Amino acid sequence: MPKRALLTGITGQDGSYLAEFLLSQDYEVHGLIRRASTFNTTRLEHIYEDPHNPAARLFLHYGDLSSGEQLNNLIYNLEPDEIYHLGAQSHVMVSFDMPEFTGDTTGLGTTRILEAIRRSGIKTRFYQASSSEMFGSSPPPQNEGTPFHPRSPYGAAKVYAYWMTVNYREAYKVFASNGILFNHESPRRGETFVTRKITRAVARIFAGKQKNLYLGNLEAKRDWGYAPEYVEAMWKMLQQEEAGDFVLGTGEEHSVREFVEEAFSYARLDWRKHVEIDARYIRPTEVDCLIADASKARRELSWKPRITFNEIVRIMVDTDIEALGLPSFGEGKTILEKKFDRWHQPRTVVSRAVHDAERQAVE
Repeated sequence: MPKRALLTGITGQDGSYLAEFLLSQDYEVHGLIRRASTFNTTRLEHIYEDPHNPAARLFLHYGDLSSGEQLNNLIYNLEPDEIYHLGAQSHVMVSFDMPEFTGDTTGLGTTRILEAIRRSGIKTRFYQASSSEMFGSSPPPQNEGTPFHPRSPYGAAKVYAYWMTVNYREAYKVFASNGILFNHESPRRGETFVTRKITRAVARIFAGKQKNLYLGNLEAKRDWGYAPEYVEAMWKMLQQEEAGDFVLGTGEEHSVREFVEEAFSYARLDWRKHVEIDARYIRPTEVDCLIADASKARRELSWKPRITFNEIVRIMVDTDIEALGLPSFGEGKTILEKKFDRWHQPRTVVSRAVHDAERQAVE
């Protein structure tokens, strides 16, 4: 009988990749989605099946992290073998504008799931999506023993969720692990996140559809990895004999300016002619530098990132150019074909928008 997994945040970047990976491992996958008046499942359309199909292995359930009652019922009825909690209000800048909502969903949402596990009495394994933003101003490199000093409501909410996960592990013997993920990007990254904002703008400028790109702090340094590799590590955490906490990252730092330079250069554009600074995008409290020390993950999970910084940029720029119906420079496709297994290849990287654009180009 296949293992059953429940994912919150399944419609997001990480959730959609994780669902795809788990299906490749013969799991039955259930995802929590919010009810909306418009469709919000475009990242899943290439793997979604009609639930009336007897062979279907992906099922979506309406719910919300703010409703403990609904989470209790879902977890009790499904009895999942594994729960991956990825859902959150995850935009750092937005958390300054909506701190209460961020605390309720990102922080208390985790507690509601953990309490549902405890009350149901089911034997499951729980993964909590923690964040490098918890480290904040703690000096790099950061590992599992680095003190937390968050610099945003989002980071503070994640610290609360982290310690609740540890508490339920220690107090109630729940198999509960924290994955402290440093920045991880892909073509499925939301358009308002800085990396996708950059590559999408590069594509539109290249196509003559946009002139300028407005950004905030170009000097912030981050440890950027490739999202599909990180969901593989999430799964590995829940296959261990004992629960634990793991930092995931590349160990390399690159500034926002470097990301801009690499993206524009790859598209044969001069970024200085198009990028302008807008103070509205500068955080009230900035995190200057995040660099992962993922030696524990390398040692205990046998996990090591394969996709480099420059390769991430090329994959994302190519995809955003193709989404406009234009031929890309093609390096991204070559990188994925060379470095990834069949579960993640160029045809599965993107959302419906790219496939629609490709069809229209052919027609």
